[in-house]
Amino acid sequence: MLLIECPHCGPRDETEFHYGGQAHVPYPEDPSALNDREWAEYLFYRENTRGVLAERWLHGAGCRKWFNALRNTVTYDFLATYPAGAPRPELDTADNTAKEGNR
Repeated sequence: MLLIECPHCGPRDETEFHYGGQAHVPYPEDPSALNDREWAEYLFYRENTRGVLAERWLHGAGCRKWFNALRNTVTYDFLATYPAGAPRPELDTADNTAKEGNR
């Protein structure tokens, strides 16, 4: 089993969590000004990164809070987790791990 570290509860079994999509997707400033194509791109188009991706997760069977995670989509390793609304932590590019204090 995979352990995911909830920033509020600590490490928990993967079955307690639900994936919520890509993190840090900005809401359009004026959604009513978007045409159908622009609105569809906002709703449905996301990065399909091979490597580190910022994602949203819900601890549904625990604290029921949303949080963000940096996950390697190739290895499935969680590199860092952090509360929703917090800035994305910097990674040490040498080994793709979170810098001290960001984990």
